[in-house]
Amino acid sequence: MIFLTFATPEDKNKFEYIYEKYKRLLWYKAYDILKDHNMAEDATSEAFIRVYKHLHKIDDPDSNQTVAFLVTIVKNIAINQYNRNKKATFVDISEHEEADSFDLEAYIVNKDAAVQVMEALEELSEELRAVFLLKYAHDLPHKEIASILGITENNVTVRVHRAKAKLAKLVKEGEQA
Repeated sequence: MIFLTFATPEDKNKFEYIYEKYKRLLWYKAYDILKDHNMAEDATSEAFIRVYKHLHKIDDPDSNQTVAFLVTIVKNIAINQYNRNKKATFVDISEHEEADSFDLEAYIVNKDAAVQVMEALEELSEELRAVFLLKYAHDLPHKEIASILGITENNVTVRVHRAKAKLAKLVKEGEQA
């Protein structure tokens, strides 16, 4: 059993509210990936430990941004757990030069382009999409992303680069279609 201590009663109430409101959602998201009740429970517990560590980042527990933040955390924990259990190995794919030559941020300024990028985001793998969203939608530094997802900062950097490269490729293909 883990005992959590809170700086203020408000923090404790916020955490308890988040836990009660989202525990089923997070468990179902983890179960959807892991297909095992106990592993989903473990992933959900680990997710709430990370939520506790990053509670200060949650302003409104009822916001869509909070839900996205929580789901991203549990999905990445579940994916990492799944990969560890399957003893999957990740092959280092050579870096794409497209990410360096394509200025994604400048492209998104156009509203139509932003819609195209959002559609392209849906085509990314969950691990790339999660890192990209934490980096650009939540404006988190690599160190915090690494802490939330339980990966190294170097891995965050590689995933951000790969996500940008893949998005650049998908956006360019969309322009040509």
